[in-house]
Order: sequence, then structure tokens, then C-alpha cells
Amino acid sequence: MGRGLFAGSKMKQERKKYRWSDRRYKKRQEKKKTKGGVLKHDPLRGSAQAKGIVIEKVGIEAKQPNSGIRKCLKIALIRSGNTLTAFAPGDGAINFIDEHDEVMVEGIGGRMGRSYGDIPGVRYKVIQVNGVSLDEMVRGRKEKPIR
Repeated sequence: MGRGLFAGSKMKQERKKYRWSDRRYKKRQEKKKTKGGVLKHDPLRGSAQAKGIVIEKVGIEAKQPNSGIRKCLKIALIRSGNTLTAFAPGDGAINFIDEHDEVMVEGIGGRMGRSYGDIPGVRYKVIQVNGVSLDEMVRGRKEKPIR
């Protein structure tokens, strides 16, 4: 890093370079247009949670070295109409969810919006079904309301 009398431009240049290691700055810049002139794709459009309608139940095979079928759902978001795949966390949680149910999804909590653990391509998880917490239903504290 330059420290001399005429080091201002050098310091400005360095600061520009190191700002990219700040994740908030990086995300702000990526929201603007990228090199190809296309906006980065975010189905939730920057919000933390979104409601959607279940289209179908799907089983996704876990990545190596694990084996097993992870129970997931294809969901059409109400606000944007985008479809996404969401994981149903909990033992037997998939049994509480039927097609055409209204579900609330949020990020699965991984590496900055990427997929989590051994589930390839799945970035979201279900937290509510028809306005009732999925976790409460799995634990047997609440029953699923009939719509």
C-alpha cells in the first residue's frame, strides 16, 4: 500500500479492490447488471420468506458419499409465479404436505444463497403449511388445518 506524498490514487485503487471481500458490497453490486447484461436470479426477490402453492412432491437423491432420498417439493410462488424446489425438514414432514397446499418458504441457510449439505440444487426449506408451523406438526403439538 502506497503511503507517500502522491499515493492517493494508489490507495483509492486498493480500496476498490478490497471492497469485493465485503459480502454486503458484493451482493449490492451483483443486484446491478452483471457482465452479460442480465440481472442475477433471485426467486424471492430479496425478501426473507415467500408464500407458494405446492405443485408436486419430489424425491431428490443425496450427493456422495451419502445415500438416501431427500423429500422435497416443487413450489410455484404466489408473488412472482416462479417455480422452485424446497426441502421438507423433519422426520415424516412430507406426509403433512399435500398438493395445492399453501406453504411458506425461506432460505435453507447455507453458503450465501447456495444449496445446503447433501441436497443438490435445493436452496429453500418449507417452514409453514396452511399457516401452521411444519415443525409443530412434526412434533405432534398441532394438527394440520383443513382448507
